[in-house]
Amino acid sequence: MDSFLWPLKVAIAWVMVHIHQALVAIGLPDGAGIAWVLSIVGLTIVVRLLIMPLFVRQIRAQRGMQLMQPELKALQDKYKGKKDPASRQRQQEEMMALYRKHGTNPLASCMPIIVQLPIFWALFRVLNHLQPIASGEGYSGHYSIGPLTQEFAQQVQDSTVLGAPLSSSFMRADGDLTVQIVSVILILAMSVSQWYTMAQITTKNMPDSSKTDDNPMMRTQKIMTTVMPIMFAVTGINFQIGVLIYWLVSNLWTMGQQFYTIHRMPAPGSEAERNYRAKQNAKRAAKGLPSLEEEEAAKRAAQAEAAGRTGGQRVQPVRKNRQKRSLPATVQEAHAAKGSEDGASDDDSHASTTSGSAKHGGLTEQEIARRRYERKARARQQAAAKRKAQAKKQRKNR
Repeated sequence: MDSFLWPLKVAIAWVMVHIHQALVAIGLPDGAGIAWVLSIVGLTIVVRLLIMPLFVRQIRAQRGMQLMQPELKALQDKYKGKKDPASRQRQQEEMMALYRKHGTNPLASCMPIIVQLPIFWALFRVLNHLQPIASGEGYSGHYSIGPLTQEFAQQVQDSTVLGAPLSSSFMRADGDLTVQIVSVILILAMSVSQWYTMAQITTKNMPDSSKTDDNPMMRTQKIMTTVMPIMFAVTGINFQIGVLIYWLVSNLWTMGQQFYTIHRMPAPGSEAERNYRAKQNAKRAAKGLPSLEEEEAAKRAAQAEAAGRTGGQRVQPVRKNRQKRSLPATVQEAHAAKGSEDGASDDDSHASTTSGSAKHGGLTEQEIARRRYERKARARQQAAAKRKAQAKKQRKNR
């Protein structure tokens, strides 16, 4: 295992040593102390920056999984009770087609954790071998780990967090109560932060249509939200203090990323999206702008008109005298035989049948809605300008 992880261990040691040297250069004390603790924090930040593209893919995959849940449930209901091989194969093919349609797959949302596991384990092995490196005994023929020499290994070995050495763990405390207490505090903080990051997805950033007990994704998410923190809490007693710090900082980073995503790019139909729209509409109303819903409705109307789904080409408004000249002779004679009032009525009726929308002045329903939307937008802007002018006048009077 160590031979397989050796390149990764050297890379981790290189990052820690250079971050330590940079921290010392800006004024932190050299040798054992806070600089080595912060070097692990810096290592975590470097790793999270490197896997940022995977986080973006994770967000997109989670969004796609959320949006496809109604279709996935319909597919499962379609093949419910069908156990024959042909039905299972067709279900699998249709499910893969559904994943391709939404541009997602079940493993994409787990990639950041999967990628960090080798780094996590390599850091565990680096801290585990500090003692033989610091004593000069070495291990497996190695007397240093890349730039982490005997001197640096001794400094890391002597660095502490609240009195607990970075390389110590709960199971290897040898009765040291300080190490055990610090380990428990870090394990609890790591487990709670892990639970919170996973609970945010189900409570705030998941569409209401997906929050049903018969939704497989929702059931799986609830199970993982409960099991994962417990698993980390149980296994955390074997992790060194330095590894617990790495995982805690990584969880806090994830919390920050999710907070930004939920408030800036909420999932459609979720509670976070409703809150986001309410805040944006309040800001737009203060500026005299239409709401997001009105703007989207106007865009849909314009797109529908451009796509030809509004009943064809727009009919231009036509004056009554031009309409009368364009009528067939038989119709003109019928109008002449009737009274002027009936003639006007027949004229309007004929114009309605020939133009399809002349009763609205030649405008389609979508154009009427758009003009109504534009009038409301102008009224809002005028009202906002009036309020600003009044406020300015009041300030001058003071």
